[in-house]
Amino acid sequence: MTSVTWDHSIRTLIQQAASSQPTPGGGSISALTATLGATMTSMVGSLSKGEKFEEICKQSSSLVEKMKDIITSCEELFFADINAFEKYMNALRLPSSTDVEKENREQSLQIAIVQAIEVPIKLMKVCQEGLQNTYRIVELANKNVISDLGIGAILFEAAAHSAFLTVEMNLSTLKEIDLKQRYTKQTSILIKEIEELKESTLKMVHHRIILF
Repeated sequence: MTSVTWDHSIRTLIQQAASSQPTPGGGSISALTATLGATMTSMVGSLSKGEKFEEICKQSSSLVEKMKDIITSCEELFFADINAFEKYMNALRLPSSTDVEKENREQSLQIAIVQAIEVPIKLMKVCQEGLQNTYRIVELANKNVISDLGIGAILFEAAAHSAFLTVEMNLSTLKEIDLKQRYTKQTSILIKEIEELKESTLKMVHHRIILF
């Protein structure tokens, strides 16, 4: 079991992620990446208030609150990924000497695999929400920090793609065909929408930088 906590220093977290310990792994780091995307978007929202930004002041305040919620969700998903992995490993360790034990072990594995798929899908949805809110503010946000908003969009998309890879990896071990097809369709639609949101946001970011 990992000893990582959300209150560890950045250095400690990096060292643990880089070690031979299986957790925190790619799923948790994806959640952390999305968190960083939310911090950048939140910062831009915080700096897009006051008389100069009266047109979007309420929207900026709402954006900051939504990013706080996303950061909280990402923290939960960071540890949910660790728990999903540990549940899978515990299932692998179950006895398999008899037919009954083998059946019980396989059922436990498949339940754990579903959890390991659903956690990164939740993260993809969080990233989609983050990008939707990022895009809504891009045209009128403080131009002095517009590049930071673009960085937020890039980080959200990177986190979503990372989560998508985790889903694909775990889908390869899922035996229920209908469920596998449903997850595949769901994530394919999600990642396409996420990519489009990121591209639309960056297009406007670049446009505003050129006009700076």
